[in-house]
Amino acid sequence: MDSRQEWELSRSRRPLTQGYGVVQSELPPHEQGRIDPRDWFDDSQRCFEIEIGCGKGTFLMQEAPEHPEVNFLGIEKSPEFYRYAADRMRRRKIANVRVLHADAVEFIRFWCADEVAAVIHLYFSDPWPKTRHHKRRVIQDRTLVEFHRVLAPGGELRLVTDHAELWAWYEQHVARHEHLFERGPFDRVESASEGEIVGSNFERKYRREGRPFFGMVLRR
Repeated sequence: MDSRQEWELSRSRRPLTQGYGVVQSELPPHEQGRIDPRDWFDDSQRCFEIEIGCGKGTFLMQEAPEHPEVNFLGIEKSPEFYRYAADRMRRRKIANVRVLHADAVEFIRFWCADEVAAVIHLYFSDPWPKTRHHKRRVIQDRTLVEFHRVLAPGGELRLVTDHAELWAWYEQHVARHEHLFERGPFDRVESASEGEIVGSNFERKYRREGRPFFGMVLRR
């Protein structure tokens, strides 16, 4: 595909995300200074929450209408899921959601302003089970420091996984950062359906497979 075809394809997809989608490649260089993503919303003074790896936007689609006083940013790396999620919000006119096509760790590390988020949601993140791929896991010593920086005082990092080995990884990393976070139990999300704790597509898939779930809340 040549550059002209790529441009035409991008233009044809923009109506699906218009007003609801943001693309990392179109952001100013991070050397110019950090960005406050709350400015992407009509009312930037509202409480602000981030979901890392929002997928098709199922959690945001159920949670945002229940909390119109909160602005939600879903970050998704897959271009197909990003477009799908942003288009879902557009079609349903869920005005308090934006979807960012980006590597979430890069965006938070290099672009996101300090102390902006009341909550960071990380649900059913890719476990990257092979040892050589562990560096790709979202939770790392460095990212926990960055999440602490981005969270407002008293803000929460909420973690849920179905993967026992990834859960052990979480616990090991959290134990090394007790000076940054106070750990507590994960309470069921109120907007989730009966029998669910979060209500994402992955949770519904894994629940049918009978997998156990693990969760915690880290409070700054």
